[in-house]
Amino acid sequence: QLQFVESGGGLVQPGGSLRLSCTGSERLTDIVDMAWYRQAPGKQRELVAQVTSSGDKTYVDSVRGRFTISRDNAKNTVYLEMASLKPEDTAVYYCKVRHRPYHANAYTRTYWGQGTQVTVSS
Repeated sequence: QLQFVESGGGLVQPGGSLRLSCTGSERLTDIVDMAWYRQAPGKQRELVAQVTSSGDKTYVDSVRGRFTISRDNAKNTVYLEMASLKPEDTAVYYCKVRHRPYHANAYTRTYWGQGTQVTVSS
């Protein structure tokens, strides 16, 4: 079974930096997009950043200018570099990957990581 595993979470002080990684156990064909979501206690999961197969990147307003998403399709990996971290960034972060398992088809399949805890506190 294909699985995406996240790493890099932990405890960091306000203003600090952290780099998250999400790597698939198998190579995927025709990746459509990769994204990072987060969910804080008592809140709904929200989209934080996304990168498409063409390299276009989008960010939620609260992290724009502080977070950077990148991907390495050859390694089936998506990264999230976080800088100038704030206490309100504290959440469980999840990666999501969409791909087309059949090259000639429009059908897409979605995979989620298990989540990694990021805590920003002094």
